[in-house]
Amino acid sequence: MEVLITNGIKITVRPEYEAIHSEPDQGKFIFSYEVLIENLSEHTVQLLRRHWYIFDSAVGYKEITGEGVVGQQPILLAGASHIYHSWCPLTSDLGRMYGFYEFKKIGEETVFPVRIPEFELIAPFRLN
Repeated sequence: MEVLITNGIKITVRPEYEAIHSEPDQGKFIFSYEVLIENLSEHTVQLLRRHWYIFDSAVGYKEITGEGVVGQQPILLAGASHIYHSWCPLTSDLGRMYGFYEFKKIGEETVFPVRIPEFELIAPFRLN
């Protein structure tokens, strides 16, 4: 589990290797991750965009950008939270992800970045 607070927004990420969906002999390694977003600020905010940097030890870095998270642009009142689950395919058993979200303060229309903590994507058998 990795945690980071930026601009009053707390991001907690829990990655997991999905052995049942992976095919190591085919170069297919699937990782899921759960993200908990907590609004610790006094403002109502909305998540607008995501920007991920994904490192796969077999092929290097790639960037993924898009609106919202899993098709949503959640609005979080002060003290509220939002949780979502997603996944990432790699061609190796070792990688990592990090990035940032773009949020805006509702009413002020101020856009600001919120960092996503870097987290490891490691198949458990790699650690033996």
